[in-house]
Amino acid sequence: MMNDEFYMQLALKNAQAMKGQTDPNPMVGAVIVNDNRIVGVGAHMKAGEPHAEIHALRMAGDHAKDGTIYVTLEPCSHHGRTGPCAVAIVEAGIKKVVIATLDPNPVVSGNGVKILEDAGIEVVTGVCETESRQMNEVFNKFIVAKKPFVTLKAATTLDGKIATHTASSKWITSVDARQDVHQLRSEHLAILVGVNTVIHDDPELTSRIPGGRNPIRVIMDSSLRIPLDAKVVTDKKAETWIFTSEAYDKDKRAQLEEKGVSVFVTSGARSVDAADMMTILGEKLVSSLFIEGGGTINAALLEQKLIDKVVLYIAPKLVGGQNAPTFLEGTGIEQMSDAIELANMTVTPIGKDFKFTGYPIY
Repeated sequence: MMNDEFYMQLALKNAQAMKGQTDPNPMVGAVIVNDNRIVGVGAHMKAGEPHAEIHALRMAGDHAKDGTIYVTLEPCSHHGRTGPCAVAIVEAGIKKVVIATLDPNPVVSGNGVKILEDAGIEVVTGVCETESRQMNEVFNKFIVAKKPFVTLKAATTLDGKIATHTASSKWITSVDARQDVHQLRSEHLAILVGVNTVIHDDPELTSRIPGGRNPIRVIMDSSLRIPLDAKVVTDKKAETWIFTSEAYDKDKRAQLEEKGVSVFVTSGARSVDAADMMTILGEKLVSSLFIEGGGTINAALLEQKLIDKVVLYIAPKLVGGQNAPTFLEGTGIEQMSDAIELANMTVTPIGKDFKFTGYPIY
């Protein structure tokens, strides 16, 4: 006999298989068990399409009656583009519901459980809760704060450099690490760089994953210095949004918009107001933002406590040079005791390199 954790792990795997497809909705998986047999499985595949519970119930059919459903997120209780899953579970005759975590939205949290319990169904919560919450870290922030979950990525040498003093930067990390970055790009709704990166490198900022998704390309450009022939302006491989300040070039804005680029003016007098930018991105339903900026932008966003997660690829190389740029520039902190620590650190070998992932504690 398998236990609750076993079946919930299966539900989590079903959910995780849809990573990068469900935005701005969460990833959700469901498994229905009856008489120690799996009779239905499902995952939410795309916003606006049936939820995981509905897919599992359809597969199970009559075998759902008197069964147990394992679901990675509290079944919804409201009418949106799809009907309430909690009601569908009641109507299917399920006798027990095992939930990993409640809905993080305080407005609706617990409502699904109430519908189930009022119908006499046994409800168990908190099974594999930590795994479920981490899986949906993007949704958990976005549904409450209405702003994107922001991941800062950088690739550095062992001595912290992102280029040599002559600006040579290709390639710091291995092919394996770079492929991993493209996968992360595909999983995010938007990717951000500063205009200097566009001017110096003319990047495409696409994912280059077979069947993958190209994120919206977000450029911070205080005065609209971006070249009109830059790839992000001309190639049409993805949308390009430019965030600027009140000191923007009005003629340049008209030229960019004529080419299909969206320009957003923030409240900053001479530089982009990053907090404004995050608010606008949230209003545009951008739930996840991948930062691949230079040291100045990275430091500014970190100082403003706008970074939720840091992904750092470190190559076993030494460059040296006091003028070689690092991934965090700016003035920096004054006292070591004020350094920003990263929590829940994981370290993963990838090719010849190492991938460090952590969450800033502000």
